[in-house]
Amino acid sequence: MALTIAASDVICVQYIHWYVKSNIFSMVNFLIFGPPGSGKGTQSVKLAEKFNLSHLSTGDMLRAEIAAGTELGKRMSSIMSKGELVPDEVVIEMIASRIDSTRDRTGFLFDGFPRTVAQTVALEKMLNDRKMKIDSMLVLDVDHDELVKRLVARAELSGRPDDKDPSVIENRIDVYKEKTEPIINYCRERGIYQPVNGVGSIDDIFRRLSKYIKKLI
Repeated sequence: MALTIAASDVICVQYIHWYVKSNIFSMVNFLIFGPPGSGKGTQSVKLAEKFNLSHLSTGDMLRAEIAAGTELGKRMSSIMSKGELVPDEVVIEMIASRIDSTRDRTGFLFDGFPRTVAQTVALEKMLNDRKMKIDSMLVLDVDHDELVKRLVARAELSGRPDDKDPSVIENRIDVYKEKTEPIINYCRERGIYQPVNGVGSIDDIFRRLSKYIKKLI
């Protein structure tokens, strides 16, 4: 018996292919950075909710993959159990899998990744392969004294006196600057670096971040 395919069925299949492609390729991608005490985590959650962005925290994703017992999770668990760092290509594979399975989102907000220029390049390539790109690197700028004040206040609330140690605070800020500066330079060269004033109330900072995101969505 011959199989007859109606023209409407062909059109339907073509529409599905178009929808899947356009749904992925039209997505926008933001990196969000901020030093310890900048409130980056709080702002990330608020921005993801307001703009229907998928909030990608690689730390949370790693833990979820391992807890779910996926093949990728098992590989990462094996690597980490040896005290080794998860290779960049494995992290990129995890992110790519999440992107490929995500629908009905405006785009992605990368929180805590990339951490090096090499990771930035790898992320960029993976997105380019999907006809996407890093659209903007949002960096919360907070002056040193304000950061110290916030971190001390946070330590008092958490009841962890070690976090109030000036040397510990200074080291955390220095490590952030050391790791982030090369990525900032890389993104600045590509015209996607966007500093944002991170001083003020949570709502004030949220409005500033929202203003830049609205320009690209």
